[in-house]
Amino acid sequence: MRSAVIVDAVRTPSGRGKPGGALSGVHPADLAAAVLTTLLERNGLESAQVDDVILGCVSQVGDQAMNIARHAVLAAGFDEKVPATTVDRQCGSSQQAAHFAAQGVIAGAYDIVIAGGVESMSRVPLGSSGAGGSVPEGIRHRYPDGLVNQGVSAELIADRWGLARDELDAYAAESHRRAAHAWRHGWFDRQVTPVLAGGSDAVGFDETVREGTTAEALAGLPPVFRTDALAARFPQLEWRITAGSSSPLTDAASATLIMAEETASALGLTPRARFHSFAVVGDDPLLMLTGPIPATRRILDRSGLSISDIDVFEVNEAFASVPLAWQREFDVDPQSLNPWGGAIALGHAVGASGTRLMATLVDALEQRGGRYGLQTMCEGGGLANATILERL
Repeated sequence: MRSAVIVDAVRTPSGRGKPGGALSGVHPADLAAAVLTTLLERNGLESAQVDDVILGCVSQVGDQAMNIARHAVLAAGFDEKVPATTVDRQCGSSQQAAHFAAQGVIAGAYDIVIAGGVESMSRVPLGSSGAGGSVPEGIRHRYPDGLVNQGVSAELIADRWGLARDELDAYAAESHRRAAHAWRHGWFDRQVTPVLAGGSDAVGFDETVREGTTAEALAGLPPVFRTDALAARFPQLEWRITAGSSSPLTDAASATLIMAEETASALGLTPRARFHSFAVVGDDPLLMLTGPIPATRRILDRSGLSISDIDVFEVNEAFASVPLAWQREFDVDPQSLNPWGGAIALGHAVGASGTRLMATLVDALEQRGGRYGLQTMCEGGGLANATILERL
């Protein structure tokens, strides 16, 4: 069986996902084009050598409609013969894009693929793709009380796993500290490609990282998801999730260069990591964000590895309660979990987050000399992907 390997992984910085954010003036297709061209330039490839481009994007309307992956390929100046497609598995869209790409390589359908994702949440607000839609009768019948937004799901997780407000705030502050530390020491330099955002100004730093964040300062923030109706429906909730313990909406793109191992060798390129195992699961759509727990169990079972075999973990920080509940279940060393900070500090451009995490996972494995890394993402609707990479 052929091996699928990651030769390179890049991302843009994260800009605040609102008007006036550092990258809000950049069209999302151009944002994605930036990482596509960087991958070719850094690895001495011609675009015609790429068999396919698979990009994740969640809100596929407005500037992100009509197969934004194809628009990105054309905006990047790729050969017109290079195909492209856009996938949506909610927050895990670009991780799923990487799965599809690697699985295509393993199956022999591809030799070279670019997989990544993009989301401009300033230009296409979260939820835009569902605006004006109605709830199917079958779902209303199956869940007569109705499903809830992800913030309420994060509250339900905090309640079920007994996560106190001060624990959530401390975790969020630590995410910012770790991300700021990683930036100060140049750890993100290899993966981040600066983006021109008007005139000659290049954005080269994650706009959402706040180095001076403290748990004490976060303790003063109010809960953001409580309403009177929800409080009546869930009287047990203490309403602990704030803007500080939530990932900020951002604009960003990311991408990975994936090849057959023998193709990389023939081109004189050095693979950085091998795809070892894949998993995707569905879970309770009310709790919604618990999917990384069964996804981790499934991928460990399929891989034949144990949790102690894994050197670095990337569990997306959609809300602080998500990685903390996951950690309660698996009892891993906190220093191995999101060691360079996570989405609470770095932002969560939903379509791009999966391969952003993957870039950090590869970099952190190399820095630590680890062998295996595990990445998992909670996703809207009660879904989750998991990936195990082996450093080469």
